[in-house]
Amino acid sequence: HVQLVESGGGSVQPGGSLRLSCVASGYNTRRGCMGWFRQAPGKEREGVASIDVSGSTVYADSVKGRFTISKDDAENTLYLRMNSLKPDDTAMYYCAADRRSYRSASTFLGGETSSKHWGQGTQVTVS
Repeated sequence: HVQLVESGGGSVQPGGSLRLSCVASGYNTRRGCMGWFRQAPGKEREGVASIDVSGSTVYADSVKGRFTISKDDAENTLYLRMNSLKPDDTAMYYCAADRRSYRSASTFLGGETSSKHWGQGTQVTVS
């Protein structure tokens, strides 16, 4: 079965940087879209960034210019580089992979939760 394991979260001061990693098993990073979602206390889960099988990327407006999503297909790993972090970025960050193939990154980012494989999350705290 598919497993997604996130790492790299932690506590950082405003303006700092973190790099999140997501190692996929039972799922090739070229199989479908992958992305990062986050959920802060009392708020709905929101899409942060996604990347499709061709490497095209989509970002939420709130993180555009600060975050960079990438993947290493040889290592079957997804990354999220986060720069210029703000307190509003504080959330649990989840790695996700599309259960379907060849959908666009934008469709994946706004799709239903049931259409995705999910990791357990890694906490990012900016304070």
